[in-house]
Amino acid sequence: MNRRAFLRTAASAAAVASTGPTLLGTTRKAGDDTPVIGAGDHKYECHHGWGELPPDYAWQTTHNVTLDSQGMVYITHQGIGKKMDTVLVFDPKGKFVRSFGKEWHGGGHGIEIRKEGSDEFIYLSNTWTPKLKLVKTTLKGEVVWEKGRPEAKEYENPKTNYNPTNICFLPDGGFTVGDGYGSNYMLNYDKDANLVKVFGGSGKALGKLATPHGNWVDARNKDKPVLIVCDRANARLQTFTLDGTPISATESGKVVLFPAHAKTRGDVLLVPDLHARVSLFDKENQPIVHLGDDPEWRKKVLDGFKIRGQPKDWVAGKFVHPHDAAFDHDGNIFVVEWVATGRVTLLKKVS
Repeated sequence: MNRRAFLRTAASAAAVASTGPTLLGTTRKAGDDTPVIGAGDHKYECHHGWGELPPDYAWQTTHNVTLDSQGMVYITHQGIGKKMDTVLVFDPKGKFVRSFGKEWHGGGHGIEIRKEGSDEFIYLSNTWTPKLKLVKTTLKGEVVWEKGRPEAKEYENPKTNYNPTNICFLPDGGFTVGDGYGSNYMLNYDKDANLVKVFGGSGKALGKLATPHGNWVDARNKDKPVLIVCDRANARLQTFTLDGTPISATESGKVVLFPAHAKTRGDVLLVPDLHARVSLFDKENQPIVHLGDDPEWRKKVLDGFKIRGQPKDWVAGKFVHPHDAAFDHDGNIFVVEWVATGRVTLLKKVS
């Protein structure tokens, strides 16, 4: 999505952005750059600007984050300006390890890792690249396969846009792709990466979508896993059966504001929200805490989206535009933000 289109859809969602429960729970001393945010059993110490970049490197709009089984942290950034690798890898302490994917410069977006047999593989969705839309690689960035435009009736018209944003993994070895910046479809692939179903499409009715930006298989109910879709421009979360039948949707703007992605750990659902907060929900999808939430700060953030390019105005303990987040093995949370200079925050769990 280009910036003009983003601002247009965000402005419509901003009308409902001040609704819903606010649980800031921030404690901070004067001059403290690592405030504690959260409440109850979900308090976190904020470490903004995590990760040591190589001297010749600079973030170009950080987008997504995931971890492998060893706790290594993989971060994508879009790539604007000087051509750089799309994926950067850090050890758990923030030391730079390696990077790859210069050929995806300008398109870096979704990234997830799955163990298949004894090996782990990266799945990437490169939103704005002309051809390399979906890519599977080893952890070192060696390409296993690449996929372009889907071969399906929904995409037979060459004018139908296709710009996938995120991938999640299905229990049977397949995966689901959200065409969040394209034509608002969801696409199910089998374990051999063959397209088997297209569902969703543009609209506001149950089962229809407007910027399905993030998606995740929610297996907190082990007997009945469901697909959660961050229906971002509709300001809601939708649930589907794994084969694409719609189940339910939250009321627009009441539970989430502008959800970017969703992930789970234990009974907790994690939702980075582009409207300046990171939300945690319980097993019934009731809010536990909205981390960093502050309606007055959000008004500043959404006022022309100027603050995303003004790091001097950012406030410790608050977010600008959380675009993705991921738990590590200890329950800490990594947050990456859609800001001009990029930003990675480690939320270190303290309770």
